[in-house]
Amino acid sequence: MKRRLTGVTGVSVLLFLVGCGAGSPSRRGAGSYAQAVDSATAACERNPAYCATVAGEESVVPLQVRAVQVAAAGKAWEVLDELVWKSIEDILFECAKWADAEVNRKEFGGRAPTATECEQQVGGTRENPVTRGMRLGGAKHELASQCTEEKLSRAQPGRFSLEQRYRIHPETRQLELISRKTELAMLRKGGKELAGSVVPDVIIHTGDPLQVQAVFDFKFPCPEGNRAAWRDYPSGSASGASNQGEAYKSIFGVQPTRVPPRREIE
Repeated sequence: MKRRLTGVTGVSVLLFLVGCGAGSPSRRGAGSYAQAVDSATAACERNPAYCATVAGEESVVPLQVRAVQVAAAGKAWEVLDELVWKSIEDILFECAKWADAEVNRKEFGGRAPTATECEQQVGGTRENPVTRGMRLGGAKHELASQCTEEKLSRAQPGRFSLEQRYRIHPETRQLELISRKTELAMLRKGGKELAGSVVPDVIIHTGDPLQVQAVFDFKFPCPEGNRAAWRDYPSGSASGASNQGEAYKSIFGVQPTRVPPRREIE
């Protein structure tokens, strides 16, 4: 399955596979997959500008695989090929897995926390408690982000953002980045302008942060037997979405992906 922009009409797709035959390698079996990677490596040797080394791997995969013309918006940018998308997801999964294990090692000698430990209140108030599970999740997010920055800096240099705040501008209705300086200024004025904004853990883009190709969020369920889930939004939220995932999809126009430390079967 190829990753596509959603909610777009009048889209024309131009395939310009670099050094590869048309079609996704995963549709053609393991032998074809290996052949496609070899072809990608050869293509990158001819034109390194189109490629990046996957962290921890010697092989390289083409970054620019197909162009999408969004006629209605008058913009064009690349949509990630499945091979590239999967390589990014694998990096993030390994970072989530490592962060989860590292925090559990420090806090519990390597075992996972129990349901009782996850629910233990360690801060906040009675109305808005901070549980141990929340605190563990925060620590794991921090480590996963550090790992992601290190690995994506090699695999996708200049093509990702971490914990960047975005919103749809209330007047122009266009996607807008909110810098940390602007965010603090908005908070000093009460924070109303931040209503409806989002801060995904990982954004993959073309090199222009406003041309978003993929959205990922780390999720660390506590206890580990729970399924990873999007955070629910209260009724009447500024985004109009019922949960975090819906808000991401509405703002960026791409299907967001949860990244837990253990693979889950849909």
